[in-house]
Amino acid sequence: MNGVTGRMGTNQHLIRSIIAIINQGGICDDKGRCIMPEPALVGRNKDKLKKLAEASGCNNYTTDLEDLLKDPNYQVYFDAQITKLRYDAIKAAILSGKHIYCEKPSAANLASALELYNLAVKAGVKHGIVQDKLWLPGIQKLIKLRDSGFFGRILSVKGDFGYWVFEGFTIPSQRPSWNYRKEEGGGIIIDMLCHWRYLLDNLFGNVKSVCCLGASHIPERVDESGSVYSCTAEDAAYALFELKGGIIAQFNSSWVSRVRRDDLLVIQVDGTKGSAVAGLRDVYIQDYDSTPKPVWNPDVPKNIDYFEDWKPAYEENNYDNAFKIQWELFLRHVAWDEPFRWNLMEGAKGLQLAEAGQRSWKEKRWIDLEELA
Repeated sequence: MNGVTGRMGTNQHLIRSIIAIINQGGICDDKGRCIMPEPALVGRNKDKLKKLAEASGCNNYTTDLEDLLKDPNYQVYFDAQITKLRYDAIKAAILSGKHIYCEKPSAANLASALELYNLAVKAGVKHGIVQDKLWLPGIQKLIKLRDSGFFGRILSVKGDFGYWVFEGFTIPSQRPSWNYRKEEGGGIIIDMLCHWRYLLDNLFGNVKSVCCLGASHIPERVDESGSVYSCTAEDAAYALFELKGGIIAQFNSSWVSRVRRDDLLVIQVDGTKGSAVAGLRDVYIQDYDSTPKPVWNPDVPKNIDYFEDWKPAYEENNYDNAFKIQWELFLRHVAWDEPFRWNLMEGAKGLQLAEAGQRSWKEKRWIDLEELA
């Protein structure tokens, strides 16, 4: 597990996924076969690795990735490093015969992502990309509604993601400084459009084209050492997507927006028979018969409570951690060859959309996406 000293790598991948799997007694299939992950932590900072090892109970750690890749006892290589470091490490792991599981994006650009996919296929190793939001309770409930026919014909999808990330001058920032440096792989377009690609493709229809506008709203921030730096990457993106089947989607992604909505991510789906609004965990629905009939008249106080006729859907909350669910699916794929469709090509598709979004911003026009094999 390379790069798990970062916030997401530590919390979501190591503690809430791998350590949680160990604590539950491993993973078993319906034939009575069981596997138990045995993680080795890899990173550049030995002191951070030591502290993480002590906190997690995983005492095997090293700063020597090259040496660890030679060890036949470790069959899977996982990468959660910063984006610019990922390509070289994954390529080395593939050439060492390791199965690959990695955070998105899988590389810094589409060409490199496709190269990694082709290398993995040629090497005959199994490979996967993290697409965690597919297993969020709110998204799983949306899928249930879609499959039940609740929406009728889906017309449009509207997503609003983000929160205020402090600049660091008076209150410390809650995101790493590299997120705001283009030269280090930062920027909200490459970060979030990869997520929107797999959500739209898997829930509503493959993305055909994109129109995107990015913005660097805050020019300077303070880094981890207390130094002021210039923000060379965008901190907000405003995008429209055309999907196969005629659905239109729009997503606002922002690290400079204060939240006055149900959750940090809210997705509204409107259809001919009903609509749904999903947060990270909860979903509210309004069917055709419960839809109010407003009349535009700003000269009098509103007489409709627009929240009143929305009802909760699938209120059960017995959902496992989204990262852990996908980890288990991937390890089952490695151990028992169970299906796993979220491979490095799916990761490349996310980068394809991110690059198209960046190009759209630069050229001020819609960009069509070519079909990837």
